[in-house]
Amino acid sequence: MRLAQAEMTEKGKRFGKGRGLFGGAGLMGVLTLQALVATVIAALSLAMDVWMAALIVTGVLAAVTALMAALGKQQVSKASPPTPQRTVDSVKADAAEIKERAQR
Repeated sequence: MRLAQAEMTEKGKRFGKGRGLFGGAGLMGVLTLQALVATVIAALSLAMDVWMAALIVTGVLAAVTALMAALGKQQVSKASPPTPQRTVDSVKADAAEIKERAQR
């Protein structure tokens, strides 16, 4: 028991460290994307005013956000209702078959 407890404690610590590192990686990914957006705005500002470059990038990001939200809503709608309907129907059919055979 003590060996199992020690092993699970060690695995728990590693799991916690791993989760922390994944969280840090996620934060760094967000910061990287922000830097990329700033870079795109800076590059576009070479050909136009900075405010116009920022407005264009913001519009593109808003369009991507709207598309992703619409696609996400569509996927959630396909998953509704949350009950496994095919399984429920199959169980009902099985129950009906059992009742039918029992009446014979």
